[in-house]
Amino acid sequence: MRILHYWRATVGIVGRELLRFLHQRERFVSALVRPLVWLFVFAAGFRAALGIAIAPPYETYILYEVYITPGLLGMILLFNGMQSSLSMVYDREMGSMRMLMVCPLPRWFLLCSKLIAGTAVGVLQSYAFLGIAWLYDIQAPLMGYVWILPALVLAGMMLGALGLLLSSFIKQLENFAGVMNFVIFPLFFMSTALYPLWKIKESSEVLHTLAQYNPFSQAVELIRFALYEQFNQQALLFTAAAFLLFMGAAIMGYNPSKGMMVKKGGGGD
Repeated sequence: MRILHYWRATVGIVGRELLRFLHQRERFVSALVRPLVWLFVFAAGFRAALGIAIAPPYETYILYEVYITPGLLGMILLFNGMQSSLSMVYDREMGSMRMLMVCPLPRWFLLCSKLIAGTAVGVLQSYAFLGIAWLYDIQAPLMGYVWILPALVLAGMMLGALGLLLSSFIKQLENFAGVMNFVIFPLFFMSTALYPLWKIKESSEVLHTLAQYNPFSQAVELIRFALYEQFNQQALLFTAAAFLLFMGAAIMGYNPSKGMMVKKGGGGD
């Protein structure tokens, strides 16, 4: 296989995912409604009760809406990663991935292309949300909207890799709801998306430890610091390590000779 074949396959998979996203307008709207409800309703209701003290990367006292905006960007990427895993289960059984899985291209390359496509969609959704937040007077430094791009890409790829890993275990679409309950919500609520670590520590040391080492927390902090033109080395290293771990496990899970595909194939459905 020549490099041109790999390039054409990548462009085809990414282009197909972007076209699907553009044609499914309800998917775009639903992806924005969820974080906007949190921003306009939840944050407004807790503004007085959850004032945020001065803490990096912020240089002054901030409103609660300002604090949770990076967390809601993480929410968009998290749910987009899970949505991509859901479409992966469907495509693997009845869609395009069913044919791609038997093509001469290596499976790790197909998974990486699928991940890039899903991340591109998540980044577009994130910038649309930032645009609406700007109109709502939640504004970051102008260069912060440039700094945040690599942070969104890395966070989106890490969460997308987690979705791919989960999709290697999910055999039927009906099982996806259980995955959402036991994976998405614990990741989101036991993180710094809604509350800073010091505030979590006031209520529970156990929750503080879980939130501190939650890969979603590190992704959120990477986005938060980048949005304000600052670099968080710990968050970068943790998020990158989590991405490599999840992606490596996902590739193993889709390995036809070693992964979960073998167990499914041997089940005699």
